[in-house]
Amino acid sequence: MDHSLSKSRNLFIRILLLGAFVSILRFVYVVTVNDGTCDATDLCFFSMPEGNNINIGTNTGMGVRISAVSVSTTDKKNGDLWTSKEWRKTVDFYSSIFQDLISENILNTDSKALCLETVKGEEVFALKEIGVNDAIGISKKAFKPLVRSGKVYDQPFDDNKFDFVFSGNGGLDKLVSPYDYGGEICRTLKPEGFLVVHTASGKDMYSFNSFIGLFNCCRLVRSRDIEGLDPLVPSIREIVLKKEFGIELYNENVEENTKGKCGKPGYKLDLVRNAEPLILKEPLKPWITLKKNIQNIKYLASMVDISFKQKYVYVDVGARSYGSSIYSWFKKHYPKQNNSFDIYAIEADKTFYEEYKTKKGITLLPYAAWVKNETLFFEINRDPGQEVEAKGRGMGRIQPVQSSASSLNNVDKIQGFDFANWLRSTVTEKDFVVMKMDVEGTEFDLIPRLFETGAICLIDEIFLECHYNRWQKCCPGERSSKYQKTYDQCLELFSSLRESGVLVHQWW
Repeated sequence: MDHSLSKSRNLFIRILLLGAFVSILRFVYVVTVNDGTCDATDLCFFSMPEGNNINIGTNTGMGVRISAVSVSTTDKKNGDLWTSKEWRKTVDFYSSIFQDLISENILNTDSKALCLETVKGEEVFALKEIGVNDAIGISKKAFKPLVRSGKVYDQPFDDNKFDFVFSGNGGLDKLVSPYDYGGEICRTLKPEGFLVVHTASGKDMYSFNSFIGLFNCCRLVRSRDIEGLDPLVPSIREIVLKKEFGIELYNENVEENTKGKCGKPGYKLDLVRNAEPLILKEPLKPWITLKKNIQNIKYLASMVDISFKQKYVYVDVGARSYGSSIYSWFKKHYPKQNNSFDIYAIEADKTFYEEYKTKKGITLLPYAAWVKNETLFFEINRDPGQEVEAKGRGMGRIQPVQSSASSLNNVDKIQGFDFANWLRSTVTEKDFVVMKMDVEGTEFDLIPRLFETGAICLIDEIFLECHYNRWQKCCPGERSSKYQKTYDQCLELFSSLRESGVLVHQWW
């Protein structure tokens, strides 16, 4: 009998040891392989609330509310956080948001959900609490078990992984490169899946359409303004998108715009209408009137939010010296909204080339902007009687070799390039492009070419100096003989741009 009892005791002890070994094995698996969480695909022999895990209850004023999220009894730090009033307030806010989305069939309890840039995982907690158990958050630093470490623009997930992706707390507004973010969302979101974004930006139609352009795999479902969680941001915009195959909201290939038909979206025409009025009457003293008009200019970046753009580009056509307009005007005064711009200086006058060699962040194109690739004559205009060329004196004009003036003493040969084709190969409609053009009359060739090729569609804002037979400062009652165009023709050029939805300003 004693021998039999001893054998039973030994068997019982072995079973206990085996159970302990299996529990340790499971714990090691969950911690090292599955980032501290356990789901149906893990080696889970008992559910999360059992063993050393309990459910946290919080007093909400209507009895004790039991959370669906399990918390380790030894994790006092998380336990204190998850029972705090601030945590509860945030979770309740997102719970209300998600319940509305469930009622609209945008989210359901079977959804596989991802929350982006959630530092502590309040959104994930709220999802689990309302029954969306297959939810995880991602942030730069992990916060287990709700948030795993990862980058929103390089997510550690397979393609077509999630039914529902949520970006709250203004996470998108803080990103340096939102376009990388948009492409990654399109990769990990399942077809027919939903993306919901809360943003403090995108409230004007220009930025809203730029935002939609971040996600060329999706179509807009709805957009609404809701009360924000942060009292400093009382109103935020909630945007819902749905991933569908075959959707391309912004065409990467501008070849289709071969006739300059960009379309005239209402929001662009509204911006044009809100711009400073054109000077309709020819000024008697243009060197004063046009210069003063610069103070009246309403910059596009002062009227709209330009956050949701792929890159930011400034093109100075007829740049002359670095201090002429790049430094003295664009760098000092243009409202860039803390964005870094790629700067291109296009200048045909070789007098200024050496200066640009020491300027960082500026790409010099030492050619003449023209309607095609060909050799041109570049003529330096001088004051009467001036024979010696002084640095920075005179403005250069270009013309084809065969039509050049007979005197070759005042001209240089220079390579002209197809400016419109260059622009199309350099930027896209997803970029924010500002252009200043001061080309001594060549604008009457370049602007029609921009329309002809569709490159005009790529430019958000133009600062254009139009050259005409203006009244002379030196000689009252006399007009300049350098240019044959009239002020009315210049006005017609400005008007055609604005009527096409291009925000153009009269420049000096």
